[in-house]
Amino acid sequence: MTRGIAQTLSEPKLRSLLVELGRAATRFRFEVAPNPCVGAAILSDGEVIARGFHEVWGEAHAEVHVFDEAERTGIPRERWDALVLTLEPCTSHGKTPPCIDRILESGISCVVVGALDPDPRHQGEGLRRLQAAGVEVVLLEDVTPLAKVAPHFQTWLDNERIRRPRPWTIAKWAQTRTGQLVPPQGVGGGRWISGPESLREVQILRGRVDAIVTGIGTVLADDPRFTVRPPGNLLKPPRRVVLDSRLRTPPTATLLKTPGEGEAGGPVDVLCIGGASSERHRALEVAGAHVHPFHVATDDGVNLRDVQTWLWDQGCRRVLLEAGPRLLTHYLKSGFVDQVRVYTGVVNGGQGPSMGEWLGKLKFHERIDREWGTDAVLEGFLREDRRRG
Repeated sequence: MTRGIAQTLSEPKLRSLLVELGRAATRFRFEVAPNPCVGAAILSDGEVIARGFHEVWGEAHAEVHVFDEAERTGIPRERWDALVLTLEPCTSHGKTPPCIDRILESGISCVVVGALDPDPRHQGEGLRRLQAAGVEVVLLEDVTPLAKVAPHFQTWLDNERIRRPRPWTIAKWAQTRTGQLVPPQGVGGGRWISGPESLREVQILRGRVDAIVTGIGTVLADDPRFTVRPPGNLLKPPRRVVLDSRLRTPPTATLLKTPGEGEAGGPVDVLCIGGASSERHRALEVAGAHVHPFHVATDDGVNLRDVQTWLWDQGCRRVLLEAGPRLLTHYLKSGFVDQVRVYTGVVNGGQGPSMGEWLGKLKFHERIDREWGTDAVLEGFLREDRRRG
């Protein structure tokens, strides 16, 4: 350790701080996945002067937040003793610049790390770069293991997933108390189950993904927009992807219209099977859609593995699945759902098949149950051994 840290802070105290940061970081795990939840602190004269966390996927990491907070204290940089991190800093450019650059720019002389990056492509690189720049590194590797702090990140780095990459997929649906996704006649205009607070929360989620995926059944039944509206981030509207094997999407569909004032929508991609009607193909492209032919799967529809690969190739890393029971079930059976968010409204009965059976057999390695407005919300990461159920 640096001389200042050694005089004022013992290793047990550092370990205790790392454990505290790791626990606090986990409250953001569902918002940052597939990224790891990370906590950071800056010490001055042996005391914590700033804390920061990775709070939102695609936005600033913990290191950026903690440096900004330390700057606001007014304590000069030369009095910053050490940066404490639950995970080795990133060295690659993704949605944000590499954190290693911000650390080196700060001039801080000591970095304490509680776990190495588990990605073999980057593991140890952050520490090596810090040491090469003359920064003292203290590795307390067993303090904040990813298995405890961010086990979902280990799923993201599974060998099979690295070999055949695909986006992190969040399945979101609203259901009645009996699991139907369509309310009884005369309720919610035939569409709305969840309350206004949940509807606003979904807008925030839409602004934090690269794509929204749906099926032709949802387009024909609901004529949705799949736009981002306040309080969602209108500056980052996701692309809208429709799985439509036979090109039944009407050229007059609402999602093909220019978004209205106060909302934003990404490009519309319609994924069909090869040999679908050329006339419909042309009509959809005239209406503004991008049409992409795919191979036929065994169920006479678009092959979901091909869809996942295509999304990845388009730069989509976090995807929201907003669909009906048929496509939701297809994704779940195929093992392509990583995370779920289910809103259960105060509505009895409903129309169509129930997702209740699926919810009953899903296995989670992490889940939370919360109340939001009038709704009950279940959020969780699915375990690998429940895939292909």
